[in-house]
Amino acid sequence: MSLAQLNPPNQHNTVDRAEAPLVPKPPRVIVVDDHRTFAEMLAIALQAGGMDVIGTAHSATQAVSLAELTQPDVVVMDIQMPGEDGLSATRRLRQVAPGAVIAVVTAHRDPDWVVRATQAGASAFIPKDGSLAEMIDVLTRVRAGQMLVAPSTFSTALTAGTVPARLNDPRPQLTHREQEVLDCLGRGMQVKAIARVLGITLETCRGYVKALHTKLGVRSQLEAVVKAQQLGLLSTAA
Repeated sequence: MSLAQLNPPNQHNTVDRAEAPLVPKPPRVIVVDDHRTFAEMLAIALQAGGMDVIGTAHSATQAVSLAELTQPDVVVMDIQMPGEDGLSATRRLRQVAPGAVIAVVTAHRDPDWVVRATQAGASAFIPKDGSLAEMIDVLTRVRAGQMLVAPSTFSTALTAGTVPARLNDPRPQLTHREQEVLDCLGRGMQVKAIARVLGITLETCRGYVKALHTKLGVRSQLEAVVKAQQLGLLSTAA
């Protein structure tokens, strides 16, 4: 019996397959954490959440080797690991797997850690004690070239009363357009894209960003987003 006999050609079936919508492939994920049990449990949870977990690593060296071999779409990286930490590993991963986006998972909630993670090349910042649903949402939306900070990163700190003293700063009064620009920054959009979406010129958009920096007392777009999240200025959709 030939393969053709096992699956005879069918004109109607061919048309149906051609017209069937393409189903996007789930992101291929590597989980990196020195606690083996946590890494394995997280891998199982992410797999159940619709992601394709292709491996786990328990050290920076293992993570770099595995990423170079498999070229994943997403790497979930614990920051605190013995020996070489997750931020150092992130820098090396950007070299061997440039197509991967890296999401750091940590117990740290200080905004300085968000900045450090961004400088290392990470694209997402997720608290380790956050919900699985939030993590999956962030991992699904994260893209290279942005810093997507999980909403609970600062909301939990606000509830627990562990917010740094500078968060007692009064909420600045923003114009409607400034709020729109800020919400777009919170979604990880670049200034050119924001100008296009809002229908304003690039120079006008840069002016709004500069005004946001002044009102929030920050010097970069990342710091603006972090400060806005701390003060509760970002809309729920951002």
